[in-house]
Amino acid sequence: MDFAFDARTEEMRAKLLAFMDEYVYPAEPVAEEQRAALASPWDTPAVVEELKAEARRQGLWNLFLPDTEYGAGLTNLQYAPLAEITGRSPHLAPTATNCAAPDTGNMEVLAQFGDEAQKKQWLEPLLAGEIRSAFAMTEPEVASSDATNITTLIERDGDEYVITGRKWYISGAMNPDCRIFIVMGKTDPDGADIRRQQSMVLVPRDTPGVTVRRAMRVFGYEDHSHGGHAEVVFDRVRVPVTNLIGEEGGGFAIAQARLGPGRIHHCMRLIGMAERAIELMCRRAVSRTAFGKPLAQQGVVQNWIADARVTVEQLRLLVLKTAWLMDTVGNRGAHTEIQAIKIATPRAVVDILDRAIQLHGAGGVSQDFPLAEVYAAARTLMLADGPDEVHQRSLARRELKKYL
Repeated sequence: MDFAFDARTEEMRAKLLAFMDEYVYPAEPVAEEQRAALASPWDTPAVVEELKAEARRQGLWNLFLPDTEYGAGLTNLQYAPLAEITGRSPHLAPTATNCAAPDTGNMEVLAQFGDEAQKKQWLEPLLAGEIRSAFAMTEPEVASSDATNITTLIERDGDEYVITGRKWYISGAMNPDCRIFIVMGKTDPDGADIRRQQSMVLVPRDTPGVTVRRAMRVFGYEDHSHGGHAEVVFDRVRVPVTNLIGEEGGGFAIAQARLGPGRIHHCMRLIGMAERAIELMCRRAVSRTAFGKPLAQQGVVQNWIADARVTVEQLRLLVLKTAWLMDTVGNRGAHTEIQAIKIATPRAVVDILDRAIQLHGAGGVSQDFPLAEVYAAARTLMLADGPDEVHQRSLARRELKKYL
């Protein structure tokens, strides 16, 4: 088995690493300073737009899309090490390269299932980084880990759909540049097949009846990188039937197609978060002294660092294998591995970040280091795109099926 990166991956890695060193890391404190001076916490700091312009100039743009018509034409295996690099600065680098959720998943949906008019109106400006978007599926009143539970209604009335429902933790909705929602609801709530009851429709944010009610915090943080997470109410919102994505009853299948790549992208970036945590641990360990010797000579600290390195190497291999399978046998063929990385990666990276925070003492939970905010993001990924327990249940059933 060949573990070497191909020539194009090496070329893109070199460009991206240089971009991170020269532009992204220096921009982190600048973005924080600029955000503090903005009229709204959801406005975009000027330095972010500068990063986007530079990334686009360098060809570090839409790296996640394998379709050469819309994206960089990279395979999952080629994109994996690039996503890992952007994960080292998760609140800036993905946005700078137009590879940030939820826009990535929404662009994939439109590229794969949208018609030509929908692509022209919404996909093209998203690809250009001119607008942002949101994906509205999760609801507060039901266990949304089972997507068949959703209660939002999408009712046909002549040439229009009427949408009524309440969503929350809708990523991207607080960003003033968010122009479009992809909304999942039920067009056939009494249908015999519970996986054919749902559909997806495009709802422009400025449509009458759409109310972004409040921002939802994550461990007390406002997640600016994703454009925030919002509670959104749809009160008899009317859109043309031409805003349907794909076919009626196809919403569940589209959601599954959307979440597969999203899960591996999250895991790729999580490895980058872990790498940065290890770097910060090592720098801290060699620069601080306690009880007469450097922290780097304390046995427990050495164990933390060694265990973190072993864990990251294991996770990376599993993620790369999953990416390779997605490229060679498709998402269905890689189903077990996608679930495995979704279970293993957030859990392990949260543990690494926890050790890094511990090593930094009070600084670890402060705003002076990125660890606390990154910890919150990583811990949230044990819930996002399906809670770990749902994936464990599915994976166990698949494993047990061999013996039944």
